[in-house]
Amino acid sequence: MSLKQQIDNDIKKAMLAKNKEELEALRSIKSLILLAETEKGGSGDVSSDVENKLLMKAAKQRKESADIFSQQGRQDLADKEVLQLDIINRYLPKQLSAEEIEAEVKKVIDEVGAKGPQDMGKVMGTVTKKLAGQADGKVISELVKKLLTN
Repeated sequence: MSLKQQIDNDIKKAMLAKNKEELEALRSIKSLILLAETEKGGSGDVSSDVENKLLMKAAKQRKESADIFSQQGRQDLADKEVLQLDIINRYLPKQLSAEEIEAEVKKVIDEVGAKGPQDMGKVMGTVTKKLAGQADGKVISELVKKLLTN
């Protein structure tokens, strides 16, 4: 079952359960998918890789918004963003732990023969492709930088 079909089914369930917050989050996800399908030059079909990128971007936006709202003392809005983030995370692949990411980064550093910070580009390119959708790019970048400077 494609992500779009799964979202449609979950929208129906949320409507029947009269779950307004979940319905809003699901509709925003569906909107992202529809926009990607109708994008100029697009084939009208979205691959699972593109779907994962859309979901990662939406999750990142929700997380950043929640942080900003919390800093500004708007806990009501922060809670709403966190709820939407939780719903988006249901459809994302399992996120790797920091230890798992570090192990993968070390493997890639050995594979490409990176010696120092000057090789960060080579390592980042390989790691981000390998861990696409399973780890946040910012976390990967910090780990690569830390491991290459030591």
